[in-house]
Parts: sequence; C-alpha cells; structure tokens
Amino acid sequence: MNPIPASELILNKDGSIYHLKLKPEHIADTILLVGDPDRVTMIVAHFDSVEYSVSNREFTTVTGLYRTKRISVISTGIGTDNIDIVLNELDALANIDFQTRCVKNELTQLNLIRIGTSGALQETIALDSFVMSTYALATDGLLQTYQNTSLSKSKIAKDFITHTQWPQERAEPMAIEGDKSLRRLLDGPEVAQGITMTANGFYGPQGRVLRLPLACETLHEKIASFSYKDLKVTNLEMETAGIYGLSKLLGHRACSMNAILANRKLGSFSKNPQKTIENMIAYVLEKTVLL
Repeated sequence: MNPIPASELILNKDGSIYHLKLKPEHIADTILLVGDPDRVTMIVAHFDSVEYSVSNREFTTVTGLYRTKRISVISTGIGTDNIDIVLNELDALANIDFQTRCVKNELTQLNLIRIGTSGALQETIALDSFVMSTYALATDGLLQTYQNTSLSKSKIAKDFITHTQWPQERAEPMAIEGDKSLRRLLDGPEVAQGITMTANGFYGPQGRVLRLPLACETLHEKIASFSYKDLKVTNLEMETAGIYGLSKLLGHRACSMNAILANRKLGSFSKNPQKTIENMIAYVLEKTVLL
C-alpha cells in the first residue's frame, strides 16, 4: 500500500493528528464521546487518575483511569461535520502507522459510546429519562460522501422514506443499527430504546420555528408517527448517525445514550438538566468498566 500523502493525513510538528492534537499512545480503546467540552470535565471528575489531557478548538480529550478501566473522553462539538473529523482521526490514531503513513496490518476495534442530550418526540418518553439509540436515521448527508453499500438500501430506511414522503431535494435517509454487544451492556430497566434521527441543524432541520417558516410543515408529524418493529422515532439530535455510520464502515463498535431534556410533543423542558446529565454519566461509567 502506498503511504497516505501529507495533505490527507495531516500531522502537527509534534507528530500529533491535526485537529485532535493526539498521538496514538494518548487514546484508550474505550472512548466516551460528548458534545460539550464542559461535559468532559464532569466525566473526568469521576476518574481515579488522569494520564493525559489536551484541548484544541472544541476538541478536548482526557485519558485516565476509572477504577481499573482506561478510558478516553473526547468532546466532539456539535453536528456530524465534527463527527467526521473525530471518527476519522480516532481511527487513524488506532489503525494507521504515523511513521510509514500506511494502514496497519492488524486493525484495532474501538468502543465508542456517546453520552448526549436530546429532545423526545413521543409523549410517553419522560423528561430526565435515558434513551438508547437502537437505530440511527441519518438525514444529514454525511454518509453519502463515502462508499456505503453496506449501509444503504435497508428496509427501515425505505419504509421511513415511504411513510414520511421524504422530500427528494434532501439527502436520502440511511439507517444504521447500533452495536448489539454495547447495547446489551448499556441496557437496563431505566433505559428506553428507539430510533434516533440525526439532523443537520437544530432549528429548521428539527422542525423548530422561530421566525422562518418550514419548507414542509407536516414532515415532523410524519416522522413522529413512523414505527419499525415496535420502535418509534424517539428523539432528534445531530451526531448519532454519523457515529454509527462511520463506526460501521471503519469496523468499530458504537452505541449512543441520550439524556432526554425536552419533550417536543408536550413542549416541556427539564427543570434540572445538570442533574439528569450527571445521572447518565454515572450510569454509563458503571457499565463501561465491564468492557
């Protein structure tokens, strides 16, 4: 295999990867992904020790020990455009030799767990509860930029497109299942499962109206009424489908956990979002040590 050119695999002067500013030895095989850099601090407060930390732009990384488990925590910022950077650079750290610029013969599989916040679409999903993404629906267009034959043309995506009469001028939705072994690990009586739709924005793409009217006013009602094998579209956010899709294509395991801070159907918002996020962090950490 030919070495990857310097214009494609960009390394800093100290040998670290371009955006994350990490070297291969700085990351654990188990990585918690959060959107907000401040949430990294919340998670690391539970650690017994810190081995390494670095911050660049919205990307903050801390690697350390929780009990005896080595874990990295990384903030991704908002949206699948940032997920594209983070997932590709994490995979490069794990599976490309930075000295030869060639893909390694033996590949490392990462465990990627998203700890995020989200708004529920279903009236039955309580504020401050946890939702695990059994499937992610990509509506943002990121995955169409990669060879994705292993992801495209799934029945759930076809059914979703038909049910919602999905506008042809938008990126065609794709459905990706979360890793089954991680889902089993993170499941529990306090966790609901459902379909998470990943949008390419917070306002119009998620059906929110402030001053600008929506191009299709009924689309989000159709999204909320969709079901597949007794699963409904439980929540909307901006990262999970990118994590699931790129992980699947690159050979990693991924699962997304969402703290429900808003109920769109009821028009309500959590009275104590910080406590809800803290509760989910503690829950995920307790499960993660079993990996």
